[in-house]
Amino acid sequence: MLLTAALMAPMTLALGACSTLASLSPWSGDQATLDPAQDPAALPAEELYNRGVDSMNAKRYSTAAQQYDLVEQTYPYSSWAVSAQLMQGYAQYLQGQYTVAIATLDRFIQLHPAHRDIAYAYYLRALCFYEQIADIRRDQKETREAMGALQEVVNRFPNSAYARDAKLKIDLARDHLAGKEMEIGRWYQSQHLYAAAIGRFQRVVDDYQTTNHVAEALHRLTEIYLVLGLPDQARKTAAVLGYNYPGSQWYLDSYRALMADGQVKDPGGLPVPNDQPGFLSRAWHSVF
Repeated sequence: MLLTAALMAPMTLALGACSTLASLSPWSGDQATLDPAQDPAALPAEELYNRGVDSMNAKRYSTAAQQYDLVEQTYPYSSWAVSAQLMQGYAQYLQGQYTVAIATLDRFIQLHPAHRDIAYAYYLRALCFYEQIADIRRDQKETREAMGALQEVVNRFPNSAYARDAKLKIDLARDHLAGKEMEIGRWYQSQHLYAAAIGRFQRVVDDYQTTNHVAEALHRLTEIYLVLGLPDQARKTAAVLGYNYPGSQWYLDSYRALMADGQVKDPGGLPVPNDQPGFLSRAWHSVF
């Protein structure tokens, strides 16, 4: 889930002041490490900054973060210090130090709310939350925090490339939350705790309608209603499934379950067709 190169490349150039970087970055590789015997204050701010850039290019992100911090500490009132603070947050993000990066970016946002790269700062902060989204088997606090941070990017910078990417990630996070609901619902169903299972599956249908889990949720509800002896509810739920997902496997499974329970009859005595979803759709509408 790393930031795409298309979005990151122009940002790195903007933050690094590309013309300056091209002419003032004589260090590379291990030479970018500061000489402990050398007084950092004796070096110009741009030279300190460019050492951080060279460390980033060499993928030595920990060293880069230290060097950007040194710029800020040595030249706190320079424009280089402002850019260094933002780049430090980026270096910490690339190390996977998301909590530290969030603190750095929060400080940048608070101190420089009108900065030309403030949209990027909000976006990078949101990515730090997004990268911490846990497996669906774990608590989803990180997922909700990520969605909140991403939505803030969309609200504040609706016409930016960051907002477009944030919207995509919000959809993925929402699908993740729906997957968590499905996992819990399936467990309740396996334990015959049907009321609890219905609550979880219905939440997916009601609150996560744009996710990939709705068809299965409708099928699981159909199954449970049949087990509970509620054929009318089962038929109505299956009708919704058939109308919205006529070609899905969940639709076929629900059709078979209703047939096995005697709730629908195969029109004309024909077998359930696996390759004719249109026929099945007509069959549903002839029954419901």
